[in-house]
Amino acid sequence: MKRIKKLIIIVLILLISLSLVVVQKGYDMYKEAITKSSLENEIELIKNKKNYTKIEELPQIYINAVIAAEDHRFYKHSGVDIISIGRAVIKDIKERGFVEGGSTITQQLAKNMYFTQEKRLTRKVAEVFMAFKIEKYCEKDEILELYFNTTYYGKGYYTIEEATKGYFNKEPIEMTDYEATLLAGIPNAPSVYSLTKNGELASKRQKQVIDKMIKYGYLNENEANKILNTK
Repeated sequence: MKRIKKLIIIVLILLISLSLVVVQKGYDMYKEAITKSSLENEIELIKNKKNYTKIEELPQIYINAVIAAEDHRFYKHSGVDIISIGRAVIKDIKERGFVEGGSTITQQLAKNMYFTQEKRLTRKVAEVFMAFKIEKYCEKDEILELYFNTTYYGKGYYTIEEATKGYFNKEPIEMTDYEATLLAGIPNAPSVYSLTKNGELASKRQKQVIDKMIKYGYLNENEANKILNTK
């Protein structure tokens, strides 16, 4: 028993030491990124885009769909959702790989603004530090607005306006409920759900988005069915 206890203690010490190293490296990555370009500067660059879309220029159903699909506790957390991260860690351990990220919309914005899409623990930690900074600097609706203007929607579309014009030949505000819920599902896996490549998979993803909207109170069953039956 004494040997087992000692082994457990040694393993715990190693895990804690490794965690501290990862956190320090992640913090260093965050500091390097923020030093090269301040948050204020990055936000200004995004807002100066030719096709920048303000949040009031978007259908409310689209905003609701994105929040339901990506981060339903968005208005309750301070940049990081511990519950989602815990769930993602358990799933990743079971699958022995990065299957689920647990990232909030704020973390995704941090990644879009500063980091690569590569799945690394140090980058995830850097993303967390950056998310906390963004939440301190920006109001929630501004975070959403910046997210919509930095997200990849497939087929080379990196803003909501590029996506709606490219896929639907419409301004963002002109999207129908069907189009809004369809588009909301794409950023989860743009190469998989791109409307020009995998329409069937995109529709399946749309159904998942709508199911979450029902679950979190954005739609009732009748409203959901009406959307799915009206293209």
